[in-house]
Amino acid sequence: MALLITDKCINCDMCLPECPNVAIYEGTKVYEIDVDRCTECVGFYEHQTCVSVCPIECIIPHPDHVENQEQLMEKFKGLNLFKS
Repeated sequence: MALLITDKCINCDMCLPECPNVAIYEGTKVYEIDVDRCTECVGFYEHQTCVSVCPIECIIPHPDHVENQEQLMEKFKGLNLFKS
């Protein structure tokens, strides 16, 4: 499943550089996560790096985008992050 940044976000910039999929971006009020790019760090790390650095714990599982590990890995493979 993709992750979601709630409106409790304080725009501290901690999560932005942590995302290996470049899924986090500045929204109109708070940072947002592109659900088509978020793999919960599957393919890179064992834990979600944005969640681990968030000082106020405002990053949660996205209730509308539930995916299992296999689906997240397929999404990761489809991102083509390493092709030039």
